Amino acid sequence: MLAEIETPEVDQQLLQARADLDTAQANLKIARITATRWQDLVSNGSVSQQETDQAVSNLSAVKAAAESSAANVRRLEQLQSFEKIYAPFNGIITARNTDIGALIDAGANTQPRELFHIAAILTLRLYVSVPEVYSRAARSGAPATLTLDEFPDQTFHGTLVRNANSIDIASRTLLVEVDVDNPTGQLLPGAYVFVHLKLPDQTRSVTIPSNTLIFRKEGLQVGLVRNGKAELVPVKISRDCGNSVEILSGLQPTDAVIVDPSDSLVAGMPVRVNNKPVGGSGK
Repeated sequence: MLAEIETPEVDQQLLQARADLDTAQANLKIARITATRWQDLVSNGSVSQQETDQAVSNLSAVKAAAESSAANVRRLEQLQSFEKIYAPFNGIITARNTDIGALIDAGANTQPRELFHIAAILTLRLYVSVPEVYSRAARSGAPATLTLDEFPDQTFHGTLVRNANSIDIASRTLLVEVDVDNPTGQLLPGAYVFVHLKLPDQTRSVTIPSNTLIFRKEGLQVGLVRNGKAELVPVKISRDCGNSVEILSGLQPTDAVIVDPSDSLVAGMPVRVNNKPVGGSGK
């Protein structure tokens, strides 16, 4: 228990509600006895059916009033339970915004105020925005490594436990959560860290200049030099960086790409590679 709030108004309301409940239960008891007696007498013709119906109806009304009083008692008991503030989990109090004798305001028109701030430092949660192009690396269960400037020679390990499953439209990133075990408390909540995720093989890309792309009816292509001849291969772009583009499929890092291909370039055309450096305005 972190604190106990004194609420004399709620305590008195609860005492009054319990007294009202006792009265309602007493009325319910006599109403039940009366209704039972009238039902026994009506079978002998000693009382009228109208009087019996009134006694049974009165029993239902008194029973509803007793249930209403019981509900009011439970409401005030639940409200009174808020007098004692308990920590929701094991952790460390990092901020206390109240003290003994302080007034705690409550109500719909009251500005909410945090009394205590608690941090569980044994396991830390990190929230990372992963760029969309690398979102396939953000899979639940994937390992992650952490580095901090204050620990230049240390590497910490965590696990990616969940992601938002939605790309943020403004930043084009995927929000993920990484959990890190911190049994010694070496890592502090709120610290700035670098999170490193391992990209799967499917996300490896090749960067080429934009002036190597060929736009034709067959689709986006790139001209390669293989065995002294030109070969046109279809490619798929993952990201356009302006002067360069990232290619997800169709190319290998060892491929020789034709720069500024002519419109007359066709597959099988002989190509002579010029290994001399380009200078001035020549090609």
